[in-house]
Amino acid sequence: MSKIEVKNIEGQAVSEAELSSDVYGIEPNVPVMHQVVVAYEAGLRQGTHAVKNRHEVSGGGRKPYRQKGTGRARQGSTRAGQWTGGGVIFGPVPRSYAKKVNNKMAKLAMRSALSGKLADSELVLLDSLTIDEPSTKKAAAIIAALGLTGKRITLVVDDDAVVEYLSFRNIPKVEVYAVSEAHTRCLIDNAALVMTVDVAKKLEEALA
Repeated sequence: MSKIEVKNIEGQAVSEAELSSDVYGIEPNVPVMHQVVVAYEAGLRQGTHAVKNRHEVSGGGRKPYRQKGTGRARQGSTRAGQWTGGGVIFGPVPRSYAKKVNNKMAKLAMRSALSGKLADSELVLLDSLTIDEPSTKKAAAIIAALGLTGKRITLVVDDDAVVEYLSFRNIPKVEVYAVSEAHTRCLIDNAALVMTVDVAKKLEEALA
């Protein structure tokens, strides 16, 4: 088991939590993390880029000049790629950039990310995170109490923590994710990963 300090929203250490070494204490597998992040970012690409080839541009129906006797190279259409106004040769066409990553690799990448954050002391655990009503001011005060003002932060909350999501989402450099939406890129793309003990346990169960 890996032990980590637990703080309250005032930034005071209140206890220690024991986390599974199988999830938070492994040797990070950097190549797998890289492959999973590349696949994730590739999946975000729309792939809707397109150009018109010589068959799709308008015009060019008539042969521009006779085949022989002009001294010039033979041409069949003014819409070939070498002509001004012609189609694009080997241009981009709509396609999918999706890459397949199996479930075992995805879980290993997330375990590696969490283990790396704990080893680098960039994992901040809270005993609880409750705000009565949406308030960015209160959320900013919590970040200040934790000593994280100005840092790039990823906050992972419960799926039903709507108030907390609304409170933190407008703070610069802070990204908020529900625990069911967490992925490798969001876990590593920050200077501090913040979550409650309950959320950490849920990730532990999902990745065990």
